Amino acid sequence: MEILQGNENTNPEEFYKSLKEKLENQHDFPEDYLFKFIIPTDQARLTEIYKVFDGIKFTLGNRESKNGKYTACNVNAFVLDADQVIKIYQEVAKIEGVILL
Repeated sequence: MEILQGNENTNPEEFYKSLKEKLENQHDFPEDYLFKFIIPTDQARLTEIYKVFDGIKFTLGNRESKNGKYTACNVNAFVLDADQVIKIYQEVAKIEGVILL
């Protein structure tokens, strides 16, 4: 798992605790929340990400890098609370090669 925001020295448990506090302070749940990921261009990985959002209302936006090596994946999903956002990030983080933004 690679997380671009925050301190690289923070362990995942501390990161998600801090993220929950920020989400609760900055968002008015339930609401649409924009998830952003970067992955090596691979349809199977995109499909794995989409499966995480099964049962959730969402819209997609994907864009390949100039050389086609990477794909930026944006998922705008209706979430109920900060815990749901964190659960989604944790599930996507299990997918090999995904960078969470």
